Amino acid sequence: MVNSLWFKWKKLRLPWRKSFLVGEDLNGNTFWEFKDVMNAARYRRIVRFDPKTHFSDVQVTPQWHQWLRHVRKDPPSIQEQQQDLVRQAQIKQLARLADERWASKASFLDKPKTQHEAPSTQINEATLNQPANAGPSQAPASATTPKAKPEPAYPKTLKEENPWAKANKANPGEEWQPEAWSPSSKR
Repeated sequence: MVNSLWFKWKKLRLPWRKSFLVGEDLNGNTFWEFKDVMNAARYRRIVRFDPKTHFSDVQVTPQWHQWLRHVRKDPPSIQEQQQDLVRQAQIKQLARLADERWASKASFLDKPKTQHEAPSTQINEATLNQPANAGPSQAPASATTPKAKPEPAYPKTLKEENPWAKANKANPGEEWQPEAWSPSSKR
C-alpha cells in the first residue's frame, strides 16, 4: 500500500518536478520521463531497475522498449503486460507440441525399419515384347506359348559406349612442351 501511494505521488506532473514516474513492469523496473535539456519540447525516457540487479539480468519487455524508443506514445498497462505473458506461454506450448510432432516422424536419415522389395529393373524377353496397350500384369501371348523365340530388338549384352573413347587422341596441344627460355641478344 505504501508502495502504491508512493507511485501515485511520483506520477503527479507537478511543475517543480524534474522527472515523472510513468509506470512499472512486472519485473519491478520503473520507467521515468524528464524534460530534455537540449530540446525542451521533448521528454527523455529512462528505465530504473533495482540496484542489486546485475546489468545482464535486467529484462525490459518489448512493449516498454517501444515506449523507451518513442515508437509508442502511451506506456503499456499492467493488463497488457499480463496478456503478453499469457501469449508467450501459449507460444511455448504450441512450440513444444510442434517439436513432439516433429520428433515422432521418422527421419529420412534413419535406417529403414523394414526392407522394401527392390523394383524390377531386369528386362526379359516377356516384358520386352509386350504390346504397348497391355498392362504390366498381362503376359504377351508369345511368352506363354513354347513356339519359336522371336529375335530381341536389342543386343543381348548391353555395353555402355564411352563417347570420349572415340575422340581423337592426337589433339594439337596434347604433345606440346614448353621450351627453355633463352635471352635474345637483340636490343
